Amino acid sequence: MLPLNALRAFALAVEKGGVRAAARELSVSHSAISRHVAELERWLGVPLIERDRGPRGFAVTPEGERLARITASALGDLRRATDAIREQHSRHAVTVSTTPSLAARWLLPRLPALERAHPRLQVSVIVDQRLDDPRSSTADIAIRMGSGTWPGVNAEPLMDDALYPVMSPALWKSSGRPRELADLCGLRLLHDRDPHASWQLWREQHGPPELDVRKGTRLTSSDLVLRAAAQGLGVALARHRLVMEDIEAGTLIRPFGSHEVVLAQAYWIVTSNATATREAAKTLIAWLRREARLQRPLLRHE
Repeated sequence: MLPLNALRAFALAVEKGGVRAAARELSVSHSAISRHVAELERWLGVPLIERDRGPRGFAVTPEGERLARITASALGDLRRATDAIREQHSRHAVTVSTTPSLAARWLLPRLPALERAHPRLQVSVIVDQRLDDPRSSTADIAIRMGSGTWPGVNAEPLMDDALYPVMSPALWKSSGRPRELADLCGLRLLHDRDPHASWQLWREQHGPPELDVRKGTRLTSSDLVLRAAAQGLGVALARHRLVMEDIEAGTLIRPFGSHEVVLAQAYWIVTSNATATREAAKTLIAWLRREARLQRPLLRHE
């Protein structure tokens, strides 16, 4: 009984900032979008648009904002679910879900090698910053960070990791070429909102005790933290698995020696019982294990 077409039109109008923009997106007349919005208001019995803002205004009521936000999220979930089902029609297709940072900095650079090794395998990647319940995911395989204690799924450790400070060569030189851990107190810290990669962990193991971990810029992903460090905005506490290529290229350096915080069993392969039997999924899992084993510590000091 839900007026799905009207909900879709209204959510798009809110997202695009107006009826005409939504009409262009859907290739319909703007009057059609207006009729959908009016239909939805009649069905709900509450106004969604504040019409006293002038003929060109498009102001949304608080109820309208909430409805549009929830509708857009639900439609996005439906789109991802249907895409995943369509992709699974082929027995060679497999979908992997992971965080944006791990996808961009670890998984994607290795996909060309996977394609060469398994040319018939069709891999799709879903990125999501949220750590949803793996059982509710539309992906065949999830690569997740955490404790591995998710109920009702198969979880096996993929690889460990380590944390250490990195900074751009230019910032290192302009800061007086710091080498001692005490020098961290005079540098701007960049913070990852990942609780497993916090400067608090570093201070507890290596210090210095007077390091103020409350100050500095906070960013929502490891990828953003490392990009900010490469731009010379501060010193980042980097995950070794995600920063290796930057260090190899010389974009970032680790100037404080071999000090590190070890993260045992930092990444996990998560599958459902049904997925574990699919040949394409087993091929990808075996490849992921090999890639994890092939990596070796990479140190570069200036």
